[in-house]
Amino acid sequence: MESGMLLPDLDGEDGAGFWAGTARGELLVQACGHCGAWRFPPRPMCPECRSLEIRWERASGQATVWSYVVAHPPLLPAYAELAPYNVIVVALDEDPRIRMVGNLLADPDGPINEIDPTSIRIGEAVRVVFQAVDDVTLPRWVRA
Repeated sequence: MESGMLLPDLDGEDGAGFWAGTARGELLVQACGHCGAWRFPPRPMCPECRSLEIRWERASGQATVWSYVVAHPPLLPAYAELAPYNVIVVALDEDPRIRMVGNLLADPDGPINEIDPTSIRIGEAVRVVFQAVDDVTLPRWVRA
């Protein structure tokens, strides 16, 4: 769909489980294998109990817009043709401390610049969708 984008390392030790989940259409959150606390972004140690045990739990994909920005002008050449575009931060319904970054789309297959940025509202309900970009499946968001 979009090429030349800065994309994540799918094989990174801490995040590989997350990216394997998105490839299957699942939104996974790293959880502590000892106390069960969720954490994002993925990291090797639980900030609650300092355990190194991890597991991956499936999130519902339901969230609310916590914050957003509209990029203009683009800082990266790969995104120049898409500007202006939105970047949102969402808080997951299961645990609002878990926040993820993505784009708000009008429909699951839409481009990241089709939403009128003045229509975005903090607190509005969204749900996750997944878009393939090169060899990565990115979580993005549509209105619930």
